[in-house]
Amino acid sequence: MAVLTTPRHTPPAPAPVRGGRARGPRRTPPLVLAFVLVPLLAEALWVFWPALQGFSLALTRWDGVSAPTFVGLGNFREMAGDDVFRSAAGHTVLWLLLFGGLSALLGLAAALLLQQERRGVGFYRAALFLPVVFSLVATALVWQAIYQPDGVLNRLLESAGLDSLRHAWLADQDTALYAVIVPALWRQIGYVMVLYLAGLKGIDPALYEAAKVDGAGPWQRFHHVTLPQLRSVNAVVVSVIIIDSLRSFDVVWSLTRGGPYHSSELLSTYMYSTAFQSLRLGYGSALAVVIFVLAFGVIAAYLVRAFREAD
Repeated sequence: MAVLTTPRHTPPAPAPVRGGRARGPRRTPPLVLAFVLVPLLAEALWVFWPALQGFSLALTRWDGVSAPTFVGLGNFREMAGDDVFRSAAGHTVLWLLLFGGLSALLGLAAALLLQQERRGVGFYRAALFLPVVFSLVATALVWQAIYQPDGVLNRLLESAGLDSLRHAWLADQDTALYAVIVPALWRQIGYVMVLYLAGLKGIDPALYEAAKVDGAGPWQRFHHVTLPQLRSVNAVVVSVIIIDSLRSFDVVWSLTRGGPYHSSELLSTYMYSTAFQSLRLGYGSALAVVIFVLAFGVIAAYLVRAFREAD
């Protein structure tokens, strides 16, 4: 009787390796490691370590000369009775709403108007983005000249027959904060416009064509096509605006230094004057911690909500 047997399957022999050596795990070239580790080390040295030092200084009373004295949460308890802190916090919230909201709305409106490639559109894009290139201090000096009692703004009002609206814009407690917001907006709108232009370029034109076929008008296409497609860009814009709002310092300090009578004081300017003019570095560090907590809390809450809506 013949017996059938299945042939044994032998695995193929490994291919010979050049040079007679088996390949091990691929090693990262030293140059690549250097390009990664050197910036990381610089970031840790110049950013993370000072930030940790700031958190520790917030728990002390220090004038920058003598040894720091540990006070625990004393600096934060002092804030509860600090009228200037409460005023600066309120102005910061108002700044966040006006500066943040207007820069987002006007930046998006400019991007929608200038997204189509047509003759001369590049000039208008460059003109709106140009203030971003300028130094904030230089911007503040230009607007300081505009706001002078005999400056351009009051002269324009006078020539238009609106003499009653002539004003000392930066010297009045009722108008100082709003006058400072304008040059900050003038600079921020172009930056937000560029972010939204990049997002609009990434939207598939077929979506708009399908919406037109379904009978959607311009507002419906904007609401149901444009806004949902800009969700990821909105997260970036909101994060940038919140960070820029809470760290706004240059333009305010150059124009009013938080005055008159703290009417345009922000947390950032109050932190600077407290730390480097009054030499209360511990209390100034505590103010910096409050600014960080506000920025991180608002951004984290927005991103969590945005991700939940996306899911």
